[in-house]
Amino acid sequence: MGALMEFTSKRQKGEILGVVIVESGWGSILPTVIIANMMHGGPAEKSGKLNIGDQIMSINGTSLVGLPLSTCQSIIKGLKNQARVKLNIVRCPPVTTVLIRRPDLRYQLGFSVQNGIICSLMRGGIAERGGVRVGHRIIEINGQSVVATPHEKIVHILSNAVGEIHMKTMPAAMYRLLTAQEQPVYI
Repeated sequence: MGALMEFTSKRQKGEILGVVIVESGWGSILPTVIIANMMHGGPAEKSGKLNIGDQIMSINGTSLVGLPLSTCQSIIKGLKNQARVKLNIVRCPPVTTVLIRRPDLRYQLGFSVQNGIICSLMRGGIAERGGVRVGHRIIEINGQSVVATPHEKIVHILSNAVGEIHMKTMPAAMYRLLTAQEQPVYI
């Protein structure tokens, strides 16, 4: 996990911050929102201090940790008339690296997948211990991209994997934005 950073964004009164935020995913160390996209030429991008994947801990002294996405969006929108916005962020790469240790096939992986997205997680299972997060899209398994892989094949790869299983995942909402399946709505 990255260090806590603080930065102030200057903007015109009434100007939006120019970010898209998504939930970090259940199972993340800190349940807060992350930056999924930035508006080209917007205050957030122009600051040069924010990156896609950064977690927002607080904004103008209001903690966003543990709050629902809609509440966080309302808080950010509510600051439109303030020229200075102070953000406390934790630098995080947009892609999460997961390592599941599975001694043999008798061990349940402990999570379920639907269309490449992790939809449930067994508490205390080997997947949870390895850093698997609900709401994340699997991008890669053991160095092999599964972005264009059909659901059945992903399940087949996972159900037959033993030893150290390395996966790369990212929040599904961020994945949809980056693959242009969704139009970004900036706040």
